[in-house]
Amino acid sequence: MGGAGRTGLVVGLASYLDAGALVTSGLAVGGIYADTLPLGDGAVGALLGTQTLAFAVGAVAGGRLADRIGRRRVLLVSLVLYALGVALLAGAQGPATLAAGLLLSGLGIGADLPSSLALASESAPPGRKARQVALTQVFWGVGIGATGLLALLLSPWGEAAARLLYLHLLLVALVTLGLRLSVRETVEWTEARATRTVTPVRARLGPLRGPAVTAALATGLYYALWTLGANTLGQFKPYLWVQVLGGSAGGASALLLLALPLGLTGSFVFAAVADSGRRTRWVAVGSLTVAAGWALLLVVPGRATFVLLVAVSALGATLAGESLYKVATQELVPTLQRATVQGLTMAVARVLAAGFAVVTPALARADLSLLVGIVLVTQLLAAGIALAWLPRLRQRAA
Repeated sequence: MGGAGRTGLVVGLASYLDAGALVTSGLAVGGIYADTLPLGDGAVGALLGTQTLAFAVGAVAGGRLADRIGRRRVLLVSLVLYALGVALLAGAQGPATLAAGLLLSGLGIGADLPSSLALASESAPPGRKARQVALTQVFWGVGIGATGLLALLLSPWGEAAARLLYLHLLLVALVTLGLRLSVRETVEWTEARATRTVTPVRARLGPLRGPAVTAALATGLYYALWTLGANTLGQFKPYLWVQVLGGSAGGASALLLLALPLGLTGSFVFAAVADSGRRTRWVAVGSLTVAAGWALLLVVPGRATFVLLVAVSALGATLAGESLYKVATQELVPTLQRATVQGLTMAVARVLAAGFAVVTPALARADLSLLVGIVLVTQLLAAGIALAWLPRLRQRAA
């Protein structure tokens, strides 16, 4: 395997590990450990909230450090934190070890993502940078699917299933760590670091200035708006289906199986067009398809339109959404500010989504149409940014 291929694999495995940890924690802490350790509702919420908060802190700190000391160093440290975290979670005996494991794994995930995305872009050859970044979303989907399938196969094992799910992540993390040791720092970052000039006045202004400010505003606002909708459907799909629309638990599982192949298909399509002039057309298809799905549920609420929303969102979200956000940030932000912006905007979007998630169940039960209407507005605003503001910034940066 060549250098670019090895780096692509290393970066892809980062997304696999990160997605796997988030899914496993939801299944293990929110389900299995909650019954066997046991944990109350308040403890489950606090523990999962710890991982979300740690992710935000890790993304901001890891992104900034990756711009200052290099992508490779941060990627090694973040993976060590991740491995320690999932090891603690695999052997957890109570809330204290769970909290420590979720804290460490959350910090590791957060620091890993902006650093690995910068590495993906900077290590790819010209004309394929966006493609390599977009392919990380494929690994993200595979991580979700593999973890979900493994959880299904291990479900009769009870508490041992949770421990084996975390051990599976630990094994992949150790293999990835071995691969990362052979990855060199990117030439692009090294050259930018060697030629930078920072005056005392500019230093006091902090890491974000010039083009990075506009790019951070555009990509950050886009991702925050998009994530409100994506997180609402992703996190509360089973709740909305069973508790609000009166569907069965088996139907909720079937919805997950429906979404996965459609999402992977969309990810491959976006990766194929990410570096081409056709990208904006596909982004339009994805953005407007998702908005149409929410609009249909608003006009005709019911299980049939909810199934349609899940299907079109699974496909449409991978043609825009997080894939576009990751690629656009790498394209629009200068090298020495790239990971900082990615980490900061990720953190803000995740914290806002977590805050909205607190009121989502009550809002859905009280007035589903109001919830759907709010999400629809966020998706339309995000589509406007994706189709008007981001392409204009891309043309200026070209």
